[in-house]
Amino acid sequence: MHKTSDMEAICLNSGPVFDDCEEYEDGEDCSVVEHDNEIHEKDSKKESPQPTIGLEFGSFDEAYDFYNMYGKEQGFGIRVSNSWFRSKRKERYRAKLSCSNAGFKKKSGANHPRPETRTGCPAMLVIKLVDSKRWRIVEVELQHNHTVSPEIRRFYKSHKKMILASKKQQELTPVTEVHTIKLYRTGIDAAYNGSQEVEETESRLPVDTSKHLELKEGDAHALYNYFCRMKLTNPNFFYLMDLDDEGCLRNVFWADARSRAAFNSFSDAVAIDTTSLRNKYEIPIISFGGLNNHGQPVLLGCGFLGHDSVDCFTWMLKSWQTCMLGRHPQVILTDQSKPLQIAISKVFPQVCHCYCLSYIVQRVPEKLGGLKGYESIKMQLYNAVYNSLKITEFESSWGQMISQHGLKDNKWLLSLYEDREKWVPVYLKDISFMGIMPIKENESLDSFFDGYVHKHTSFKEFVDKYDLALQRKYQKEAMADMESRSSSFELKTKCKFERQLSRIFTKEIFKKFQKEVEEMYSCFNTRQVHINGPIMTFVVKERVESEGSEKEIRQFEVLYETTQVEVRCICSLFSFKGYLCRHALNVLNYNGVEDIPSQYILPRWYKDYKRKIPVDSVISHVDVNNPMELYNHLHKHVMRVVEEGAQSEEHYMAVLQELEALLNRFSLVDNNLVSL
Repeated sequence: MHKTSDMEAICLNSGPVFDDCEEYEDGEDCSVVEHDNEIHEKDSKKESPQPTIGLEFGSFDEAYDFYNMYGKEQGFGIRVSNSWFRSKRKERYRAKLSCSNAGFKKKSGANHPRPETRTGCPAMLVIKLVDSKRWRIVEVELQHNHTVSPEIRRFYKSHKKMILASKKQQELTPVTEVHTIKLYRTGIDAAYNGSQEVEETESRLPVDTSKHLELKEGDAHALYNYFCRMKLTNPNFFYLMDLDDEGCLRNVFWADARSRAAFNSFSDAVAIDTTSLRNKYEIPIISFGGLNNHGQPVLLGCGFLGHDSVDCFTWMLKSWQTCMLGRHPQVILTDQSKPLQIAISKVFPQVCHCYCLSYIVQRVPEKLGGLKGYESIKMQLYNAVYNSLKITEFESSWGQMISQHGLKDNKWLLSLYEDREKWVPVYLKDISFMGIMPIKENESLDSFFDGYVHKHTSFKEFVDKYDLALQRKYQKEAMADMESRSSSFELKTKCKFERQLSRIFTKEIFKKFQKEVEEMYSCFNTRQVHINGPIMTFVVKERVESEGSEKEIRQFEVLYETTQVEVRCICSLFSFKGYLCRHALNVLNYNGVEDIPSQYILPRWYKDYKRKIPVDSVISHVDVNNPMELYNHLHKHVMRVVEEGAQSEEHYMAVLQELEALLNRFSLVDNNLVSL
């Protein structure tokens, strides 16, 4: 950013510069204004946003037009009352826009001076050029010392200029809902990755200009007002808007402070939910979600996608990456979308991208429901996907289904088979999914906004429900934190494995592990079948439910390495869920291992995981001259304090006391500096 010298910062207009002429006239211009009112009758029903600190504009003229339109709706005129220029380049970099009643007229020496009509009104806004390209509101005063009303028949000069300009543009560029955001939007949050600033224009990608969000009456204002409110009340709120050359809104991305903080803890495996696109919802909401240490869905960002295309998906992913300071997950789960697959390979080439099994299974009735023998096809498909322990088993079962029902030309099944290494569990055993991948027939990956969004939810309605959805999710998470820390879990066996993890795991994750301990007793005949140096192979038999109430005996191979005490079962539950299966526990027990090895106790499931997770940057790597970097670094630490303080009344009071003490220390330091 260009730094101005002391000389360049001198204001050439040291005081307010007022015009001697009146700012409004009566009578002769009435017909012009009335004609304008007819032209804009439809648009007059839409109120311009209220001026607030932080609003940004693409040019000085856009800022002037914004305040002028606001003044017209409120019932006052405006003028440029002060300007600051850089003397070397004669470039305006700061300006004050005031109510036309600001200040007072210069005294006239005429025998019959015109009467004073100004009142010294304080209403104004100050705009400043930032990054040498955007104008930001830095000061605002909304209160007038005189009556303002759009019903008063006064026609101000600034409004008449607007009328003449709009008449020329009326036929070419009618004011519509999608144009509103181009004129009036808050500044895009500049994200920093290290010391590198990410500019707004860098996140823009060429997109088909014919594809944009289909906004209805009031939708654009609802989105804009929400973003403005969040940006002012939540400084770490982040959003990006993608506009085409005509000002039409194509894509939107945003993430609040909680989502950005959650990314630090729970971004190892992420699901990108595009249910609304797949099912043709009215709002094309796309969300980034993970699982917290209770196994609950947690939001890591979301947005509106203008079109199901590679370009739009790429813009959305880059926006998410920018928001999260260039970091990325290890695993991304999506539906079977080719445009999204291509976009992920471009933006996150190092990430393991898989298709979510439950998304695919949900489409089985739609894709195969009309086929002859559908129930048999579905049963064989599920058997191949859910019950295959080896790749050869899957290939055999799938081939039998295709052959038996004559499905070799079914395009959907053919595409699934070609992509089998991306979604069939038997091919994914070496990937750590942290519980986010469903691997059983009765499991599914729920949308974060389930119960809040349906097919006909509008943009405006979604914005109203968004905060409610987040609040309820956060309440559930807080309750789970409290229950996990304050409760002692009921033990159902005498196995030391159960007691060991009851002390450290959250309640919900422990309950899932506890079931594995209980089911150890459905396993039998654990025996060693092979040995190769320190590696031993065991077979564990288990009675598992099959069709109806019958049970069949299945054999599970388990490898056990004696020197490092490593264990791996063919079912790979640890890779999928993050805790050991009943078969591996049986082998450890068989070999006299009384405690689960530390490598199989993931800190991710700890009760106090959010307290223990290290913040990724240290103060020595932070640019102390960069306020944004300091803010982001402090915010990561403070969010941990907030999370801890919300756990109980005692924690809450302790945090308040410490914060008050810290603020008092700051006040003392500031006072000492002043006295010096």
